[in-house]
Amino acid sequence: MIKTMTWATIAALTLLAGCNKAESPKAVANDVAEAQRDANKDVAEAQRDVAKDAQDANKTIHNDEANVQIAKVEGDHKVAIEKCEALAGDAQKNCKKDADAIYDNAKANLKAIKQ
Repeated sequence: MIKTMTWATIAALTLLAGCNKAESPKAVANDVAEAQRDANKDVAEAQRDVAKDAQDANKTIHNDEANVQIAKVEGDHKVAIEKCEALAGDAQKNCKKDADAIYDNAKANLKAIKQ
């Protein structure tokens, strides 16, 4: 029984010693180079993601700013039309026509900028 336990202990110690065995310098160099390639690839991929996200964010901000300007132009148009209501006859008609022209021109400019 003691002989069996001794052999088992020797076998276990041999296995444990093999786990911490140093690799050859060539194997280590290959492993390090592979790990570096993987790390560089991961960093480059993350940088591409950041650049794409920034581009998407800039596009969204640009569109949101254009939408704000469109809302302002539409609000200004409504106010101008309401002011025209104080006039009568041709004066009111011309006032509304002018307000519509200003509105159409401003909206066309903003649409061109948005694209």
